[in-house]
Amino acid sequence: MAFQRRRQHHNHQHRLRVVVPIISSVFSALLILFALLSFLAPSPSDTDHLHHPRRFTSRDGGKLDRDIWSSRNAQFYHGCSIASSKFAKAGDVTHSNRYLAIVTSGGLNQQRTGIIDAVVAARILNATLVIPKLDQKSFWKDASDFSEIFDVDRFISVLSKDVKIIKQIPRKGGKSLTPYHMRVPRKCNEKCYQNRVLPVLLKRHAVQLSKFDYRLANKLDTDLQKLRCRVNYHALSFTDSIQKMGEKLVHQMRMKGKHYIALHLRFEPDMLAFSGCYYGGGDKERKELGAIRKRWKTLHISNPDKERRHGKCPLTPLEVGLMLRALGYGSDVHIYVASGEVYGGEETLAPLKALFPNFYSKETIASKELEPFSSFSSRMAALDFIVCDESDIFVTNNNGNMAKILAGRRKYFGHKPTIRPNAKKLYRLFLNQTSTTWDTFASKVRSYQRGFMGEPNEVRPGRGEFHENPATCICEDSEARTKKDSVPRKYGKGDSLTRKEVMVSDDQNDEDDPEWSDPDDDEDQRGLQDKELNNGTVLDYDSIISEEPELEEMLSD
Repeated sequence: MAFQRRRQHHNHQHRLRVVVPIISSVFSALLILFALLSFLAPSPSDTDHLHHPRRFTSRDGGKLDRDIWSSRNAQFYHGCSIASSKFAKAGDVTHSNRYLAIVTSGGLNQQRTGIIDAVVAARILNATLVIPKLDQKSFWKDASDFSEIFDVDRFISVLSKDVKIIKQIPRKGGKSLTPYHMRVPRKCNEKCYQNRVLPVLLKRHAVQLSKFDYRLANKLDTDLQKLRCRVNYHALSFTDSIQKMGEKLVHQMRMKGKHYIALHLRFEPDMLAFSGCYYGGGDKERKELGAIRKRWKTLHISNPDKERRHGKCPLTPLEVGLMLRALGYGSDVHIYVASGEVYGGEETLAPLKALFPNFYSKETIASKELEPFSSFSSRMAALDFIVCDESDIFVTNNNGNMAKILAGRRKYFGHKPTIRPNAKKLYRLFLNQTSTTWDTFASKVRSYQRGFMGEPNEVRPGRGEFHENPATCICEDSEARTKKDSVPRKYGKGDSLTRKEVMVSDDQNDEDDPEWSDPDDDEDQRGLQDKELNNGTVLDYDSIISEEPELEEMLSD
């Protein structure tokens, strides 16, 4: 029996000596396979190959620690722009012999800022405002007048207690009153209007301010800021025909899915040429964009790599797509793209469409119905404005006029998410993508995008352009917040940001967001100088436009 037990023990040891090496070999093979899969896992495609990007295997990114379709704490904020009791009625302050006319500049959204500020300028001067004239000579070449884009009667009616508005300057003594033409500096404040315009107005009785865009200071008295909001969010609405067509487009997108993302994609050849950025298209790209760039004699291009490194270049369609997938938006998401001519055409758009096959534009969902609007660039832009405004998520690859106006509007009407890329940090991430796994890439994107997702308190009051961050007109429902905070609960992964976390995001925004700030903000402190900072993509607007009107496309939308 003892011999038999020893023999069984010997056989058991012999089997172990045979099996253990086999198990070790299998385990080693699995480790090698896992390492190989990690190396081959989808990662950010090489941004130095705009026209021939690396193949990307579509897969969902990790989920954020929140509902990706809503903003944190949005329910605690609301738009509030009612005038205070000390803000006198228009009838009590308007002088009968003062008329202010203005001529806007640029595309639809740049003109919108001019219209808003014109109302405030008229109030500062205690003058009657003549319905603004729209720019019909810029690059956009749209002959539409104010009443063909905006509801003029509503505009006059809603603002009747704030500013007296008429459709044209009245005739006196059988003669038309000819306005005196002049221009005010950028970021002109209240004293500036009173010192520069009022004396002329008292003498001539009618003044026309030309090229009226961003001619009003960013920071004003609270009641004047709230007047800006009443104009922008309540008085200024599109005509019935534009509004109804826009609502049809929104309905079509809603029929396709419960949620949709709207992407404002600025990637036109002229814009890229002006930006001085390089996207890895080789000699072909350098030659094509260089030829366009020669149109502007005053444009001096600095180091293209420096521009991207500082976050001053628009993201490519591919980069936007990768950012969204990393933020947790899957391939089944429906995406509406508002854009002009994309540099590289379908070849450039192909990677974005591969990531989001449910890809739409107004032309693809309502081509025949667009015929009454298609010859008018501003009306077509208005349709995109409506669809983007109504979207669950609004995304931009740059920070142009439309992006700023919509960001502010979405804050005022309930903090619907507006995603703008943290371009500086994302560029570094895209640059090093070949050595990064997809999971690492997605995790870093989510980390870098904190503070760039359109959350309440994300940007400090007073920072940025007022139309983008109308903090004066956004109030907090402290009672609702107190009620919520009084309920004890455990904080987990899916909970809202605490106030401390919000401030961390805000601090990060200070550090990483200089590329999106308005270069004119400092003008308020320097007085009345009519100049802008020349920091790569922003030049002296007036001096260039006077000779080179095509530059309108890069500075307005």
